Amino acid sequence: MMLLMFGLTSVVAVTRQLRCLDAARDVALAVARGEDPPTLPAGSSVRISRDGDQVVAVVSAAVSLPGGRLPELTVTARATAAVEVSDSGRGSST
Repeated sequence: MMLLMFGLTSVVAVTRQLRCLDAARDVALAVARGEDPPTLPAGSSVRISRDGDQVVAVVSAAVSLPGGRLPELTVTARATAAVEVSDSGRGSST
């Protein structure tokens, strides 16, 4: 039974990690283009920063463990995108 719970938790954590990675990539690209960030998966949070001509998006989400007695795991994904230059030669204004 314990092995089954561990296996299911692993699958849930990996799935949530992949969703965070997709969301971080989408957010970084949208902000680099000067667009509004897309909607995040439920229960996720995002931190957006700019480092020179790079936009960095970090998305985090909690993963509940079965049984409710153990603390939650937090999965995090980070994506970076280059700021796209507009026709006037300047980066977008975000």
